[in-house]
Amino acid sequence: MSLTLVALFILFAILDVPLAVALGLASAATLWWFDMPLSMITQSMATSINSFLLIAVPLFILAGQIMERGGLSERIFDAAEALVGRLPGGVGHVNIASSFVFGGISGSSVADIASLGPITIRSMTARGYPKPYSAALTLITATLATLVPPSILIIVAAASAGQSVGAALAGGLGPGVLLAVVLAIYNTIVSRRKGYGKITTFDMRASARALFRALPSVVAPVIILTGMFSGIVTPTEAAGLAVLYTLIVAALVHREIGFRDFLKLAVVAGKLAGSVLLILMVASAATFVFTVDLLPQKASGFLTIFGGSTFMTLMLMGLIFVVVGMLMDIVAAALMLIPVLMPAAASAGVEPLHFLIYMVACLAVGLATPPVGTCLFATAYVSGVPTPKLVKAALPFYAVNAVVLVLVAAFPQIVMWPVEWLT
Repeated sequence: MSLTLVALFILFAILDVPLAVALGLASAATLWWFDMPLSMITQSMATSINSFLLIAVPLFILAGQIMERGGLSERIFDAAEALVGRLPGGVGHVNIASSFVFGGISGSSVADIASLGPITIRSMTARGYPKPYSAALTLITATLATLVPPSILIIVAAASAGQSVGAALAGGLGPGVLLAVVLAIYNTIVSRRKGYGKITTFDMRASARALFRALPSVVAPVIILTGMFSGIVTPTEAAGLAVLYTLIVAALVHREIGFRDFLKLAVVAGKLAGSVLLILMVASAATFVFTVDLLPQKASGFLTIFGGSTFMTLMLMGLIFVVVGMLMDIVAAALMLIPVLMPAAASAGVEPLHFLIYMVACLAVGLATPPVGTCLFATAYVSGVPTPKLVKAALPFYAVNAVVLVLVAAFPQIVMWPVEWLT
């Protein structure tokens, strides 16, 4: 049954059928072929989105849209430049820091590229960085938004897996910080060796002015994440708080959006959230087929033969995650892989939250790689760097990502310590 579903899904995808539709059709056809009730599709779909937690998805997407249109992203970049712009590889560090902060509000890597991408690439090239290097660094830093809370993918994955969304979001903070630090180290080494960037003098007044101007924007992730991890608000309420706060700042402080703009942004956010939740709905039908076919147990047995230790099991799964993430939408990939491989990981002694965050970190690589990397093509578009040239420039950053993935697989504390501290 599972093989039939996967084969049909691949066939529909090759025929350029949208992934959500392809997965739904494959699930329905499989149930019909094996004489199983088609009513299971509607029942599974309705149950999968009957969750208060999933309201956070459209709300965080809307917050990201408001940030992009309301000038918050530019001010976040200016604040990061005031703080770390004078360090070796300065504007590269600004790129990393601003993407980290922006991701702490929007939860979307694509939103990071759309809003911060043109600013960071333009600023880096103006200070002597080659455009391919600037675009490649921007491409990889955008994936931070998929790891740091409030990552939309982590919210969807945790809800699908029946895990605490708050704990999962906290778990993503460890790999996010690790990736940012390793990127900063690499950027420093390369900038010094190749002479990238111009050395700027510190201007106290200009820095203070930039920080003061950006204060309302920079405070946003602090308020949202502090409220969520302190237990004052739930993740869903934190999403509502993110919308309310960013709207107040963009409309009343920066005065860059009005009521009509907000309505347009709400429509765009609704469409984006609808595509994510539709994938979640149809994936639930596929999960039913996998469960009936005992695919999780089969996968567990297979990985036991080739894996052995917890680390080797995760490394084998990591290869699967990266390859699948390169070939399909990462939300659909996560929702298909969780019911199959999470039980296998548990049988190998992997903590559920460690598995989820490691999976998200691996899938995030797919955002930056061909053939279907959403962030890859978005970065090529905003930078004007041809995709093949961008991929070549990003090869060292892919190696950096691989090092981070190995460390996350080897040391579960990277994921679990933030969970223990923050929840």
